[in-house]
Amino acid sequence: MMKRLLAGVALACIGASGPALAQDNYPNRPVRIVVPFSPGGATDIMSRLLAEKLGARLGQPVIVENKPGGGTMIASDYVSRAEPDGYTLLMAASSLGIAPSIYAKVNYDPIKDFTPVSQVASVVHVLEVHPSVPAKNVGELIAYLKANPGKVSYGSVGTGSSTHLEAELFNSMAGVQMAHIPYKGSAPALNDLVAGRLQVMFDAWASSGPFVKDGKLRVLAVTTAQPSASVPDLPTVAASGLPGYSAMPWLGLVAPARTPQPVVDKLYKNLAQILEQPDVKAQFVGLGLDIIGSDPKAFGEFIRQDVATWAKVARESNIRLE
Repeated sequence: MMKRLLAGVALACIGASGPALAQDNYPNRPVRIVVPFSPGGATDIMSRLLAEKLGARLGQPVIVENKPGGGTMIASDYVSRAEPDGYTLLMAASSLGIAPSIYAKVNYDPIKDFTPVSQVASVVHVLEVHPSVPAKNVGELIAYLKANPGKVSYGSVGTGSSTHLEAELFNSMAGVQMAHIPYKGSAPALNDLVAGRLQVMFDAWASSGPFVKDGKLRVLAVTTAQPSASVPDLPTVAASGLPGYSAMPWLGLVAPARTPQPVVDKLYKNLAQILEQPDVKAQFVGLGLDIIGSDPKAFGEFIRQDVATWAKVARESNIRLE
């Protein structure tokens, strides 16, 4: 009887310590970072850089797996349903929080179905105009738009995209109304902006920068609340004529909900140290990214605020997609 009792106690102790031991040994096999975009873009390049560095620190391969499509919802849905053990992660983008506000059906909740690890970076977006627009700063642009109601068009990389919502937030806060022309990607929109068929655009600095440097476009400001490390000479939209404006397209690492906190903390600690490396900082600038590196708690709070911001913009602008 006593032997059976002792055996039962031993098994219970082993069972209770199993998850803790698994977390202490994490990782003991390859880790996947799912990227919701095709290979070759800035997010993919950044993810592969971090995967290589993270793998070296963790002692296990960290593999990038591309799952593009569905406005990043395919990858997000996939990771939301993965085992919460730290072996399947998502390099999430702003669209993680935007999608539920603009699409009629989304199979995940950006807050309840994910565990934040770190907001890795912000994507440097700028407000730019065709040189024919007589505005050298945001205040002058607002004045021009108010003097020419309904005569100015802006382009975006698609309805419901971050560039669309950034412009609609601008419209709302400035009390102006530019006409929206959606495109399938940045390149065709930029081509029309350079040709003068559009007058205004919010876009990533990485794609717009060459046109600005060639004098084909005029950049007015960055969209973030704070100046960008990538283009430190540019003022913010808020400081250039529209106080309170802030739009920060972001990239961040998340895990499925209920991923053990020790695993999350280990990932964050290593990631934070990687983001401090000079070669990593230099490569991020080259990709048009500003390093953030926030901790899990701060990232979670940011996601909640971001979801609320874009839900309000989508509702007020009547943006809804099937």
